[in-house]
Amino acid sequence: MKFIVSSSKLLKQLQLIGGIIQSNNTLPILDNFLFELKQGELLVSASDLETTMSVSLEVETEDVGSAAVPAKTLLDTLKTFPEQPLTFTFDEGSHTIELASDYGKYSLAFIDGDEFPKFPELDDASKTVLPAEVLVTAIGKTLFATGNDELRPVMSGVFFQFDAGSLTFVATDAHKLVRYRRTDLGAASTAEFIMPKKPLNMLRGSLSYNSSEVEVVYNNTNAQFSYDNVVMVCRLIDGKYPNYEAVIPQTNPNVMIIDRSAFSSSVKRVAIFSNKTTHQIRLRLAGAEMSVSAEDPDFSNKAHERIACDYQGDDMEIGFNSRFLLEMLGNLGSDNVRMEMSAPNRAGLLIPADGTDEGEDLLMLVMPVMLNH
Repeated sequence: MKFIVSSSKLLKQLQLIGGIIQSNNTLPILDNFLFELKQGELLVSASDLETTMSVSLEVETEDVGSAAVPAKTLLDTLKTFPEQPLTFTFDEGSHTIELASDYGKYSLAFIDGDEFPKFPELDDASKTVLPAEVLVTAIGKTLFATGNDELRPVMSGVFFQFDAGSLTFVATDAHKLVRYRRTDLGAASTAEFIMPKKPLNMLRGSLSYNSSEVEVVYNNTNAQFSYDNVVMVCRLIDGKYPNYEAVIPQTNPNVMIIDRSAFSSSVKRVAIFSNKTTHQIRLRLAGAEMSVSAEDPDFSNKAHERIACDYQGDDMEIGFNSRFLLEMLGNLGSDNVRMEMSAPNRAGLLIPADGTDEGEDLLMLVMPVMLNH
């Protein structure tokens, strides 16, 4: 088995899927890339059993066959080469690969490709096609709000909810919640599934805005994403997602509109003086002004700032965890933010006041922290 390939093209594709490979694999075969040759094409796959990702690239070959190649050794070698053609020759007898470059020859062992885990087949699957840009945005807006609690695995992923009239993506860790919805797109059939964090990070890293469309195929156990020359299959998180709509307060008479970057900068400065355990800051709203304050009595630290805003509602005082607030303000992406509140002990909503596309609906919810007067 033999093929010739561009060193930089091969490196780029291997780096794209290399993030799947874990450093402490229980199965030694998973430390390898699977190379499959067929009809002038090289298909390279990586897997951690939960997620499998493969890329295809054109190579010069007339052979067919497969082999599992040590991932770290190959990546480390390819990183040292400038752009040049590389010739890979597989010797079935000695189970070694000879790699020939402009500089010399290198030899490493390989394992039979048959030992590599197979791609899972998706039976009784549904299919939806999404614009790549929508999926990248949805992942970017929600992923930060997922939880890390091993006792509640459903909250460690992003909830995908598809129906004929909309596509909804939700993440929550019980302290904050993000709902990103597209009402200008829909799916052929209704579906709900929970995507784990790792494959979503891989998707975000490999999907570019140049990609046009992503085909999503899913059933009860797995989801498959196909775009450009990439196919990724991952196991879904099993379980029922909490009823997120029930925690979003519907009547919020107190509404503030404020410059997002000014609000964020103020919270960032004041939070330096807050308690290092609670990260609590206090917002006091009255008329056309909001005061942001924090204190840590243990160290006699205290800070207070005033910012102009457009506020309609009753005078109120509400406390938040500054970290959650900053994460949300950083991910909203609008010039101005609309903050809706009902009471100091009820969740506050953050909504972009501008900069969203038609059919795009983004809502972020943050739970308050109790203020001690």
